[in-house]
Amino acid sequence: MSAPRSAPPRAPQPPFRSHMALALDEARAAAARGETPVGAVIVDPRAGRIVARAGNRTRELRDPTAHAETLAIRAACAALGSERLPGLDIYVTLEPCPFCAAAIAAARLARVYYGAADPKSGGVEQGPRIFDHPQSHHRPEVYGGIDEAASAALLRAFFAARRG
Repeated sequence: MSAPRSAPPRAPQPPFRSHMALALDEARAAAARGETPVGAVIVDPRAGRIVARAGNRTRELRDPTAHAETLAIRAACAALGSERLPGLDIYVTLEPCPFCAAAIAAARLARVYYGAADPKSGGVEQGPRIFDHPQSHHRPEVYGGIDEAASAALLRAFFAARRG
């Protein structure tokens, strides 16, 4: 029998400063390119500095790994000259999938702030819950529901337009 899972914390309290607006900008840019509208921003909270930002580019790059989170992680690692990003935070408009959650753990990001939950493909609070897995080398703090309505609306509008 496994131990019960405690619910991850929800939205942080002030003086928290969200950078989700920048992630939403990246998601809108991805949608304009015909990509699923997901955006990510990596921030150094101590300096208040944006280290990297990206939107999905799987179609453009013909690369199934070109998710917003992985592109932002790659750019942040390159900018800092390191394979690890301890102390940095990632803001992403959609709950990371299992692949991206594993990359976040490998990069040792301190905190994950995400917008909309992803019941179908999420890997943090939905599905396999990568950070709760015994083989996960790192468990960042997770905060869901940051600008959730805006993130979910962007995704709904994008997919409704594709079906319409």
